[in-house]
Amino acid sequence: MSRTTDRRRLIERDRKAEHIQLALEPRMQLTGNFFEQYHFEHCALPEIDFDTIDVTRTFLGAKLSAPLLISCMTGGTDEATRINRNLARAAEETQIAVGVGSQRKALEDPSTVESFCMRPFAPKMPILANLGAVQLNYGYGIDDCREAVRMIDADALVLHINPLQEAIQPEGQRNFSGLLEKIEQLAAELEVPVIVKEVGSGISRDVARQLIERGVSIVDTAGLGGTNWARIEAARAQDDGLGELFAGWGIPTPVAIRRLRDMPELTLIGSGGVRNGVDMAKAIACGADIVGLAYPFLVAAEESKEKVVATVHRIVEELKICMFCLGARTIGELQKVKLHRTRFHDEP
Repeated sequence: MSRTTDRRRLIERDRKAEHIQLALEPRMQLTGNFFEQYHFEHCALPEIDFDTIDVTRTFLGAKLSAPLLISCMTGGTDEATRINRNLARAAEETQIAVGVGSQRKALEDPSTVESFCMRPFAPKMPILANLGAVQLNYGYGIDDCREAVRMIDADALVLHINPLQEAIQPEGQRNFSGLLEKIEQLAAELEVPVIVKEVGSGISRDVARQLIERGVSIVDTAGLGGTNWARIEAARAQDDGLGELFAGWGIPTPVAIRRLRDMPELTLIGSGGVRNGVDMAKAIACGADIVGLAYPFLVAAEESKEKVVATVHRIVEELKICMFCLGARTIGELQKVKLHRTRFHDEP
């Protein structure tokens, strides 16, 4: 093993640990909540029985108790092992989907593989593998993607696209040229679905259309509004000024979802700043089929599996209360409920 390889593994391990520590800091969350700029019209006579509200959803061939995904977050450290096991156990108990953080480290350092392995703790629920799309320009190919899926017995592979994060990250990989062609080849050859996900700046309609044309059928908006990776990477680079300059860069999550909602070719995951069941209801009304949350579950998983389970139950209860007060019996009916926008003047 070369000294260069050893150093790269050390850098990756340190980065993973720093990401967890920084993501838990309140200052790394974007101030404000874009979902608060949208509101529902209350229905005083919903004409439904609360106990008959059905929030189940099918995703990747599995029936979920709610259209809820614990978004891809971490792996590669001892702390990440504990967090991922708490998340996986909770996902299995509550019957929701869950993803892991980037597996690049596990591909480079097999000693960290165990930290990503959720299947023993979530045998029946959808599990998402995860790699950075840009790594397809840095020596990774179809075999590496297959290994990432095989490693954790995943039901799909998330390719995260993160140009802003890579541009600010001290070790960032900045060559994003030619990725659409490589994503197309991967979507055609990989044995499980490819999900393309941003990490906090949103996916535009033009990019979504290009992805659809290349065989991608699941997109995660991961818009502006939640954990702010510009601030996190700038803090790691000791350049908070750069982080603040780009802290507001991106497409707000509700706007990103609404711009993609009329693309029937897509299964749309709405994520980015979703913090509770009311935000979740608004994301679904905007057009999301599945809703992803990260920060609330990271905070809970730091404590225990039981805390994650309680967080899931709380969010789902909040979602059902929203649906009850809108007269929506199912997720399909909630998707048809009108949202009123109180701000934003730039959305077509």
